[in-house]
Amino acid sequence: QGRFWKGPLMSLESDLESILGAKGWIASADSEPWRRDWLNKFGETPLGVARPKSTSEVSKIMALCFAAQVPVVPQGGNTSLTGAAVLSVKGGVILSLSRLNSIEDSDVAGGTIVVGAGVVLSRLHQKLEGSGFMFPMHIGAEGTAQIGGLIATNAGGSHAFRYGMMQDLVFGLEVVLPDGRVWNGMRRVQKDNAGYQLRKIFCGAEGTLGIVTKAVLKLSPEPVQQVTAFLAVATMEAAYRLTTLFRAKAGDFLNALEFVSDTGLGMALDNILDITFPLKQRAPFYLLIEAGTGSLQVPLEEILSGIMETGIEEGHIIDGVLAMSKAQRDSLWRIREEQPEGQRLEGAQLKHDISVPPAYLKKFLDLASAECQSILDGVRINSFGHLGDGNVHYNLSTPVGQEEFFGLDEEFAIRLGRLASELFGSFAAEHGLGHAKVSQADTLRDPLERQLMMNLKLTFDPNGLLNPGVIVSSKIVT
Repeated sequence: QGRFWKGPLMSLESDLESILGAKGWIASADSEPWRRDWLNKFGETPLGVARPKSTSEVSKIMALCFAAQVPVVPQGGNTSLTGAAVLSVKGGVILSLSRLNSIEDSDVAGGTIVVGAGVVLSRLHQKLEGSGFMFPMHIGAEGTAQIGGLIATNAGGSHAFRYGMMQDLVFGLEVVLPDGRVWNGMRRVQKDNAGYQLRKIFCGAEGTLGIVTKAVLKLSPEPVQQVTAFLAVATMEAAYRLTTLFRAKAGDFLNALEFVSDTGLGMALDNILDITFPLKQRAPFYLLIEAGTGSLQVPLEEILSGIMETGIEEGHIIDGVLAMSKAQRDSLWRIREEQPEGQRLEGAQLKHDISVPPAYLKKFLDLASAECQSILDGVRINSFGHLGDGNVHYNLSTPVGQEEFFGLDEEFAIRLGRLASELFGSFAAEHGLGHAKVSQADTLRDPLERQLMMNLKLTFDPNGLLNPGVIVSSKIVT
């Protein structure tokens, strides 16, 4: 940290304010709304917050900070669950991209749209309504999360099972490099094999290699039919058998295969108003299955009903319901989407973002439960997530009557991460590393893999000025 410039900063502040104007430069004293992360675990006081309104202004900011050797952290909606969008050192600049929020134009025939990094995901959804196309990214924080942040974290979400991660939905990028140079990779084609896939290198880089300012995104046809089912199952083995059945019989139409546990359902019902349980009886696990199609000729409801009948006959389904209206569909999705908030209102919690192959999910859940109880007897386990791609949000609450975890955070994280790795999975499925998981990566991943990432960081950002301490440790950037 001592390598950062320690000289007078008044000149830099004055220069930044002259570029950005009074609305574009927020002094340190007024930086509180940007300073801390979503979970209030990370964040140092910045020199100030830069709010540029163009790529040119971003370029000028980076050139000035590069010359002064002042660290910069790009920030979108600041919804990271690993503290990836706040400073780890005092006196740096937070660069908020919220004003780069233009939606420029779309190419219907090519299925693309050009957007600024500061566009909020829900606004993009609204903009596309009635166009016949959609952007198929859906996450719980879509009312706050911005496109640049989704690219930086390679976001996944509930529909990644069908449409892919963010890197699969990006055709082109405009990126400002640490020294202020601008890379124009705004191509509008899926096929571009002219060397290394630079656009994918920036997807998931968490703002450590460059700052995304604009993107060409891939659109998909909007479904004219959607059918949503909510099913109660007795075991995770039954859930896996059902997902295999749905994939075999309706794989071309499946949008999402989600699951929640009864523990998480109970927390949501206890703490969130207006959530309705739609079934007659409770069960250990519940599946939320959604299918969609762009054709009215496909008997989608009949297909899903037939699969459910087979599941009941084979003993996999205890109870189930099909949504018969948009209101019912929204009500079913709310059960899934309110899982994090229901648990937050229970008190202290630890969040783990795990992925394993779906065939190994039952084994992971069984072994992970035993591991967690051996660390802290009575710990409450809320497992939920994306059954279709094996991504489970394995969140822990303290035992009833206990208010904190007493410093066991790291032990839980390492043991669960090691278990996921042994089952051919990952301890960082879709939330990224941020500041929270760098030490886990150093412990659990091959040293060669970590060195390759460090080499990449040094190639793009040799002075370690962009988002220091994220993905690779700041103390080993030289």
